[in-house]
Amino acid sequence: MSDLFLSALASGLMLGGFYAAVTLGLTLAFGYLNVVNIAHPAFVLLGSYAVYGVNARWGVDPVLAGAGLAPLFFVLGVAVYSLYQASFEAREDESLRGLAFFFGLMFLIEVGLILSYGVDYRLVSAPYIGPTVALGAVLLPTRMLVPFLVALAMVWALQLYLARTFTGRAIRAVAQDQQALRLVAADPVRIKRLAFGIAIATACIAGALLVVIGPVEPSMGRAYIGRVFAIVVLGGMGSAGGTLLAALVLGLAESITSTYYGPSWSPAVAFGFLLFALAVRPAGLLGR
Repeated sequence: MSDLFLSALASGLMLGGFYAAVTLGLTLAFGYLNVVNIAHPAFVLLGSYAVYGVNARWGVDPVLAGAGLAPLFFVLGVAVYSLYQASFEAREDESLRGLAFFFGLMFLIEVGLILSYGVDYRLVSAPYIGPTVALGAVLLPTRMLVPFLVALAMVWALQLYLARTFTGRAIRAVAQDQQALRLVAADPVRIKRLAFGIAIATACIAGALLVVIGPVEPSMGRAYIGRVFAIVVLGGMGSAGGTLLAALVLGLAESITSTYYGPSWSPAVAFGFLLFALAVRPAGLLGR
């Protein structure tokens, strides 16, 4: 294999890992809770700007800043879901109006960021932004390698939480049988509230990874809407492992296409692959 192809593979894997981190929260919200949070990429971008503010003011490492801000985003997620549940789910009117709620929330976040920071690109500083690691003839930029490793840790931690804790198992069950949850003294609304809070907390950490990879501006979250929903569906609704696998597949498809045919073709080929995969396996790669 040529060095160019190996570099494309390495770049695709690292890009896919980052996509997994961005999508993980939507896997919880959409895959487990049936909440179509179209504003999820906007929360990721909000996390990027929050991390930027902490890094610019106090010089805190971006990844550590993202982890430190995650509890605040958890509280934000709990508040957003509480409003959504009271306004739409409790009235069984969460389909079209609920989607409009998150659509409006997405634009509120974007406009708020524009008013606060303007439309200029913002970036952070860290020792690993710039250097590369040589793996034979392949050079791995640490600004991509660090997000890839953090993304793997996030997927592993979420998978462990969902499989080993009572609350995690309740989250997995909440979209399937709420009556069974009540029989074991678990309030479905409370479980959903916690799960949505975790989803927005992961968006904060993903936002830290986004601003590590490159500069951010308020409207760039829109570019990820199609990708994150495609990854959730391709991975199989409600599967953290499937999310990682689908994200790696999408990252590889985009990287190889961009390397050999140009970046303008990469989204078309990636989503074409998605359509083909779903035609062969409608439940997704690891669908439940």
